[in-house]
Amino acid sequence: MNRLTKLLNIRYPIIQGGMGNISNAPLAAAISEAGGLGTIGAGTMDSKEVEQLILETKSKTNRPFAINVPIGVSLFTNEILSLAIKHKVQVVSLSAGNPAPFIPKLHEAGIKVIAVTASVKHARKAEEAGVDAIVGEGYEAAGINSPSETTTMALIPQLAEAVRVPVIAAGGIADGRGLAAALVLGASAIQMGTRFITVKEAPFNAIYKKMILDADDTSTLILGRQHGRIRRVLDAPYARKLLDQEPALTIAEFMEKTSEYYHKTGAIDGNVQEGFLNAGQIAGQIKDIPSVSDLFKKMLEDSNKALKYSAKQLNF
Repeated sequence: MNRLTKLLNIRYPIIQGGMGNISNAPLAAAISEAGGLGTIGAGTMDSKEVEQLILETKSKTNRPFAINVPIGVSLFTNEILSLAIKHKVQVVSLSAGNPAPFIPKLHEAGIKVIAVTASVKHARKAEEAGVDAIVGEGYEAAGINSPSETTTMALIPQLAEAVRVPVIAAGGIADGRGLAAALVLGASAIQMGTRFITVKEAPFNAIYKKMILDADDTSTLILGRQHGRIRRVLDAPYARKLLDQEPALTIAEFMEKTSEYYHKTGAIDGNVQEGFLNAGQIAGQIKDIPSVSDLFKKMLEDSNKALKYSAKQLNF
């Protein structure tokens, strides 16, 4: 165990990304049961929807899991955090806003708090506010991203030097080599999202899974540069059409067309003509559909091999 796994009471240093409104109990529970930290993403869901997800996840696992709340997006932040306290959720991940106002109440309830950031400046502020760990998310990641466009490999070592709390690397990681690389860069764990789209327990549309499996290194595109609202998605019909429309759209129109409704239309309904599919650049590396347990086993084996191989290369 390292200090992050000990802090969160998990076996493996692997955490699920939030995934917003396509979050679901079967996948989050499977990740926690396999030894990682499953996560429910609150997205733009109301408190009743999130409470149902909490209860369903608790019915499927006794292991710790997290709730991710995008505090700058959700209209129900306070209600959802109250639910986390009510149902004794062990970990809360706060993103898309300032976590400081919410930390004392969560700590008072014994909840560990993770902040998601894409810059050293915001990581330092989060640490000063009292967070227990920090996710450093690089520009390779799926979904909403920072307009700073800092990559994971550049971000993580800077965060590891800048803060004392454990750092979790996110963006562009899908296998044991990525895990090993993150640890070498100074992270204590990794967070993955795209890799979990194609596991057996993930109840996403078969079209979504196939497009991930068929992806290559050029299969994602960036929406939102025109408006400073960066989102990485699979290159598919709705996304391509929206990219062409961007110059003529207002910010409000763009935000509406990239709302969670359109993500669910793509990811859950498989309608890529009228909805988009979040995906990270690492999609091109994913070519199988294992169980979460088998995925973790292989990742740990491959990580150890990668670290041993790297050590040998230094024996000049």
